[in-house]
Amino acid sequence: MRVHVVSDVHGNSRDLAAAGAGADALVCLGDLVLFLDYADHSRGIFPDLFGVANADALVELRTARRFEEARALGHRLWGELDRTGASRESAIEGAVRRQYAELFAAFPTPTYATYGNVDIPRLWPEYAGPGTTVLDGQRVEIGGRVFGFVGGGLTTPMRTPYEISDEEYAAKIEAVGEVDVLCTHIPPDVPELCYDTVARRFERGSAALLHAIRTTRPRYSLFGHVHQPLVRRARIEGTECVNVGHFNATGTPYVLEW
Repeated sequence: MRVHVVSDVHGNSRDLAAAGAGADALVCLGDLVLFLDYADHSRGIFPDLFGVANADALVELRTARRFEEARALGHRLWGELDRTGASRESAIEGAVRRQYAELFAAFPTPTYATYGNVDIPRLWPEYAGPGTTVLDGQRVEIGGRVFGFVGGGLTTPMRTPYEISDEEYAAKIEAVGEVDVLCTHIPPDVPELCYDTVARRFERGSAALLHAIRTTRPRYSLFGHVHQPLVRRARIEGTECVNVGHFNATGTPYVLEW
């Protein structure tokens, strides 16, 4: 059995169309949407709406953890857009819908997917075809192994679209229970797995996920979210914990075989 795993696609539909080649199934751990590319500030919804110079400024503020100033910049830009007669919600949703139409069309059959923190879950049923199974707090058997899926991220100052409370996230982890492969968008709360060496900050990992790894001991814990992690893999209580990579940049899936 061969399963390819991707995460943090962020608009890379070209490579996504080939990601399932040679595999029995594709697993996607979310963040399909590209709002702002931190490596190339000309790409994404934000620069399309507000220009590259404003994207440069926003990235600089966020990287410096000056979140209040970043929000103030965003508030000013969105206010200017509102005054043109276009609402923030309609502008973002229209751009996300265009990306989703292209990205979901690129998924092979079968695909098993969960949400990332920048995704908009309520839109997924409109674009997920019959070959794509969307799971969140749920389990599925693939090739004789049980895979559990938990999507989204935890609350942060970034205020991305699909952030939930620690309690809600823990409830989804508990609902999944014992599995062979635990698939999440965010990593367990292990510092070296959570630190992004380019953004120069710790992303939020889940303590509930770390607890589940230590108590239920799945064969694998697979995740993304941290684009340039200090450490890409670690072994915890017999579980191989693997950051499956920033697919937007690499275009290469992680391969799981048994």
